[in-house]
Amino acid sequence: MFPWGLSCLSVLGAAGTAVLCAGLLLSLAQHLWTLRWMLSRDRASTLPLPKGSMGWPFFGETLHWLVQGSRFHSSRRERYGTVFKTHLLGRPVIRVSGAENVRTILLGEHRLVRSQWPQSAHILLGSHTLLGAVGEPHRRRRKVLARVFSRAALERYVPRLQGALRHEVRSWCAAGGPVSVYDAAKALTFRMAARILLGLRLDEAQCATLARTFEQLVENLFSLPLDVPFSGLRKGIRARDQLHQHLEGAISEKLHEDKAAEPGDALELIIHSARELGHEPSMQELKESAVELLFAAFFTTASASTSLVLLLLQHPAAIAKIREELVAQGLGRACGCAPGAAGGCVGPPPDCGCEPDLSLAALGSLRYVDCVVKEVLRLLPPVSGGYRTALRTFELDGYQIPKGWSVMYSIRDTHETAAVYRSPPEGFDPERFGAAREDSRGASSRFHYIPFGGGARSCLGQELAQTVLQLLAVELVRTARWELATPAFPAMQTVPIVHPVDGLRLFFHPLAPLVAGDGLCL
Repeated sequence: MFPWGLSCLSVLGAAGTAVLCAGLLLSLAQHLWTLRWMLSRDRASTLPLPKGSMGWPFFGETLHWLVQGSRFHSSRRERYGTVFKTHLLGRPVIRVSGAENVRTILLGEHRLVRSQWPQSAHILLGSHTLLGAVGEPHRRRRKVLARVFSRAALERYVPRLQGALRHEVRSWCAAGGPVSVYDAAKALTFRMAARILLGLRLDEAQCATLARTFEQLVENLFSLPLDVPFSGLRKGIRARDQLHQHLEGAISEKLHEDKAAEPGDALELIIHSARELGHEPSMQELKESAVELLFAAFFTTASASTSLVLLLLQHPAAIAKIREELVAQGLGRACGCAPGAAGGCVGPPPDCGCEPDLSLAALGSLRYVDCVVKEVLRLLPPVSGGYRTALRTFELDGYQIPKGWSVMYSIRDTHETAAVYRSPPEGFDPERFGAAREDSRGASSRFHYIPFGGGARSCLGQELAQTVLQLLAVELVRTARWELATPAFPAMQTVPIVHPVDGLRLFFHPLAPLVAGDGLCL
């Protein structure tokens, strides 16, 4: 037995030595990894790199980020401050939050930083897009697209947007079971973008097929740039080509329509604006423009719409205040149509006899609804931030930002830590955007609230997005009541876009029908 015992001790000793050696090698590798990034600082600058951790060799802190979600950033902000370094998705990153720091990044476009998108996104969306343009081409393209979201264009969109939202809310009430709000919002957002913004003539089956194809494109937008069988990029390319094939016929019609006619949708506006500038847009340019507009409107608006429904459910006092404001403005009566109601006016607009009763001017009078929408976007901004690449080494909050490093500005962290908000930032308080509090903050608070970014790359469609959310709030509050179909409120997933992990399953019920004599269909 004694020799056997010695043998066991020998084996245990060897195993312990192996573990110790592995630990020492791992520690040495991590030390060399950290040293490698410390030596990458710009030696022409006397400023230090920001505090932070570069994580493990090659992997950096990517796994921590994927597992922890929004908690990853908040925990490191608490430990290192509003400017810290990390290593994500194979690149060194400086994470930035706080109004003044974000202001430097957003106003430094083309001078300190440039927009950064993965190579896969450039491949799938194409070269004739805003995300791929820099300098003068970017400014010229924004000028053309600005007409798509001008006030005159929005006035034309509003009646059809209200009709689509009104029909959608009524269909939720008639569902007869739980509705997955996030899935429904994605389908609705795509239909509105395709039919109203782009003017595509699609029936329900075509729209559903095209929406699935488009979602496959978006799901593979951030993938490894490897065009090989079964890769994410290959799937994205296949989806893109199918979209382009469908769009080509619709665009051909628009290119051959009366050039003197007033543009009625976004594609016609792009064609008209380009021609005014002396440029005849190619088919490829217009296909890529159409897909880019769909991409800009799709996930973000669906996310914000779902957050609006969720936060109103959690704060019934806000619903009551919206109702009071609608009544005060003479907008308290809802359309009485209900899909499937026997003897009633059924089906989607224009089958229903209820005319749209909202305009940009009417929405502008609904101050509390506007405050609710702003608070939803502050508390749950659809996108957590934006990426840039440093064009040259510059200073930020006493640290150097080395040339070539990625810079991520955080929308969510900036909103959560803004000292200008009188009530606790983590609470839902639409009144924080009331006129009195807005006046007390003044112009200095501009970069405390950035759900649509800012500077040269601010979101062109922000007014359209806010209009959709205002219309949805009105139609919801005066048409339906809603409740959870699950035991508890769902957790929120923040990567890559904010949404409830279960899609937010709710029951919708129509409010009591209007009495006869109101002048509306019953």
